[in-house]
Order: sequence, then C-alpha cells, then structure tokens
Amino acid sequence: MPDGNGAGRRSLGRVRFMGVLLVLLSLIPAAACYVVFSWWLPSDANRYRDYRAAEPCSARDIEQEQTDCLSSWRLTVEKTVNSGKTYKATLTDQDSWRGTVSFRDPGPLLEGLKSGDQVTDTAWRRDTVVLLKDGVRQNTSEAPRDEVQMNAAVGMIAGLVAAQLFVFGAVRLVRPRGREPFTWSPYGKRLLVTIAAVCFGVGLSAVWIGIPWWSVPAASTPIVLCTAVVTHHRLHRTTTSP
Repeated sequence: MPDGNGAGRRSLGRVRFMGVLLVLLSLIPAAACYVVFSWWLPSDANRYRDYRAAEPCSARDIEQEQTDCLSSWRLTVEKTVNSGKTYKATLTDQDSWRGTVSFRDPGPLLEGLKSGDQVTDTAWRRDTVVLLKDGVRQNTSEAPRDEVQMNAAVGMIAGLVAAQLFVFGAVRLVRPRGREPFTWSPYGKRLLVTIAAVCFGVGLSAVWIGIPWWSVPAASTPIVLCTAVVTHHRLHRTTTSP
C-alpha cells in the first residue's frame, strides 16, 4: 500500500526546491538591473553629453590624432544598401581608405545617395556619426542619442522580473500547500506581459515627449504594482469562490 504521507512530503519538497530555484534565478535579472542603472545608463548619458559638447577639430587636434573633437572628411559613395531593414553606405576616399556605415532608417539622406556622390563625413571618437550632402544630413547608427529612457525601461523590466521571481519563489518556501495564484499560468504569464508592455510603453512615451529617464521607473512601478494587485485579487476570488 503506497505511503500517502511520503508522497505528500516529496511533493512539498519539490515545491520548496522550485521556490529556492526561483529565488536564486531572481538574482540574474536583479544583477542586470544593477548593471543598467549603475553603468549602462550613465555611460550612454555621458557619451551623449560629451558628443553634444564636442567642437570641430583644429589643425593641431588632427595632427595629434585627437578623437574627442569633430573631424570632417570629403568622401565618395561607392555603393548603398537600402532594402528591408538594412541601411548602409560604403564610402571611400578614392585612395586607400574604404569603410561602411550603417543607419537606422533610409531617410533623409541615404535614400537619395548613389554611387559617385560626394559626401562630408563627420567623425567622433573614430566613428562616423553624420553624413552630409547638399545641406541634407543624416545621423548614422553610431551617433549618440538622447534615448536613455529606453535604457531605464530595460532596467525596470529586469528589476520587476527579479521581484516577480523572488515573490513566486518565496511563496513556495513559506506556504508550499497554498501557493495559488502565484503560478506561471495564468498569473505569472499575465504579470510578465504586463511588465514588458508597461515598461516599454512608458519608455517610448518618455523618449517621444522628451521627459527625463527617471520618469520611467516613477511611472512604470506603480502601474505594474496596481495591475499585479488587481489581477491577484481577481484570481484569488476566482479560485476561492464555490
């Protein structure tokens, strides 16, 4: 005759083991959140600030091979790629140098470029940041942008996912028999989708409006928490109703 108590203990042991695993896994996105806010976001903000403060290189700067200033070169377009999601231009000085620059989109300059066109290449810290032709300019993919709000959005996703994993794991350790509704389906899945949608939505809105990066955690955190509480209340009421 099977030992029901023994099977029950093994089942609770598996639940607690999963709780420990979830708590340990929460350390990974927590570390990612720390890296975003302590290094990646400040680094991008400082890089954009330095770029905005950069001035054209003097003859002495060029002679000393300084890279924190803006240097300009006349180059020739060898070929362009403007199809699908690939936007590139291959440039040459018609002597020995040849390189390829990428763009985020085709306009306003790339879509009109053709082989043999002369363009002005602006470089900063050894990267081509702007191309110019007949007064029309376009930033390359290497040009620093004031979009650290999206860095904050990524950091908030990592931080909130870490909190979700920790809470789900802690519930399994504290009350392994009554862990509902802290399970993957449907509560965990809904919460994960909410975290991603809210953080990216707030981050994109902050970029478009031009408000500071700290508005992303300030707005996304209460929205996610309120949604989590409301969803938990509804699911708990559903599971406990006769």
